[in-house]
Formats: sequence, structure tokens, C-alpha cells
Amino acid sequence: MTINHRLPLAALVGLTLAFGSPSVQADAFDEAARDEIREIVREYLLENPDVVLEALREMERRTAAAQDEERRTKMAALKSQIFDDPMTPVSGNAEGDVTVVEFFDYQCGYCKRMFPAMMSVREDDPNVRIVWKELPILGPVSRFASEAAMAAAKQDKYLEFHTALMGHRGRLSEEIVLQRAQSVGLDIDRLQADMKSDEIQSYLDGNLELARTLQISGTPAMIIGDKLVPGAVSNRSRSSSRPALMRIQRFSGATPGMRTNTSRAINSCNTRNA
Repeated sequence: MTINHRLPLAALVGLTLAFGSPSVQADAFDEAARDEIREIVREYLLENPDVVLEALREMERRTAAAQDEERRTKMAALKSQIFDDPMTPVSGNAEGDVTVVEFFDYQCGYCKRMFPAMMSVREDDPNVRIVWKELPILGPVSRFASEAAMAAAKQDKYLEFHTALMGHRGRLSEEIVLQRAQSVGLDIDRLQADMKSDEIQSYLDGNLELARTLQISGTPAMIIGDKLVPGAVSNRSRSSSRPALMRIQRFSGATPGMRTNTSRAINSCNTRNA
């Protein structure tokens, strides 16, 4: 059997796959032909290694596109829990035409760096609605802080307490969390009682499950429209007519920014450095 050595790579690969397929008759290629095909493919790849890299990049692109589509489908199914959960704290314009959802941990250094940009969104655009999703994944103190934040919401002081915790530099402790709560005027006895309520525990567990379902593997992570934006976002560009929001939106199709990788922590809640 004579093989055309100038066959394109796709055809060569197709032939290679074909003779390995059980649907092809055993006598379609004799052993000599098979060896010749293998050698042609090998020589081509050695002479054109960039083809392998191109194929790998294309595979990564298709995999990412499939994951994005799967995530959008899940987000559509979970729209109410993501955007309209009555327990989730909201700031900005409750009736705003654009909603930004942030998943964060109070011990995530990148989340703290991102906080000024989030507040700029709130201050610069009166039509933006910000949804704060507690995602306590960096250990027991993170969980304690989120419990306290949700309890603070019951005293109508969520944003004040959230701001106080995001402004803290260094590792948190339960004592520091309570000190911050006291500094913003919270009733500590009531706070500690509310923190352990079944309602708050169930809500935080639900956020962790939501993150797993959406394949959120790090903090901060944001959802804008139907896009998940992973990582901390630059706060430099001021060219948009909706400047603060667009500083975040423009990254929705870009390479992920800085983030604390937490895929393991979502499951185990291991303590890590912030």
C-alpha cells in the first residue's frame, strides 16, 4: 500500500485513529501500512512541534468554552439563589439595572485588595446593585467572621461590619472579630446568640454548596450578568462612562486575576494564611 507523504496532518491522524478502530475491518491495513502511517505522523510532528502546541491550546479553549457554557446553564438554574436570596446582604441600588455578585472570605488578602473597587462601584454608579456572598473557606475563623457578619445584618449593620473586617490587616481571630463588631456599635450578646442560629448556619452551608456547583475555586469571584469573573480586578482604568463598574466588567473575558485558590478549602475548610 502506497501512502502519500504529503497528506495533511488531520488526514494522517484520521488514518492513525481509523486503523485502531474496531469498526474498521482487520485487513483494511496490513502491518507494513500501519508502520508507515506511524512513521509519517511521527516525522511530521517532529518537524512541526508547534502543531502539537496549537492542538493543545485549541483543546484548552474548547474545554474552557464547554465549562463556561455548563456554568451559565447552572447559573440560569440557580438564578434565584445567586441574585435574589432574601438572606443575602445587598447594597447600592436595590432596583439597579446591573447586579454584581461577589463571593469572598474575610481572611482572603485579595478580597481585601478588591474591596475599594467594589465600594467604588457602589459610589460611582447609582444603578448598580451589589450582592455580598459570604464564602468562609479559609478555616474556622473565616466561618466565625461570616457568622458574625450575617448576625450583624439582623441589626441592620452588615455593611458597617463588613467594611470594618475588610479594613483589618493581618490574620483575624475570634477576639478581633468581636472587637470589630463592638467598634461599629453592635450588640455583642445578641450578635453571639444570632451567630449560631440554624438559619445562619444553613445559609452559609448553602453558599458553600453553591460555590461547589458553580466550580468557584478561589476568592474573590464575581458574577456579572451571566459571566463568572475570577480573581482580583484592576482598579486603574477610568475610561468608561460607568467607570467603576466597567473596571470590573472589562475583565469578564480576560485572564483570571489574582485570587486565593480555594478548591481544596471549599471541601475541607483548612486554615491558611491570608
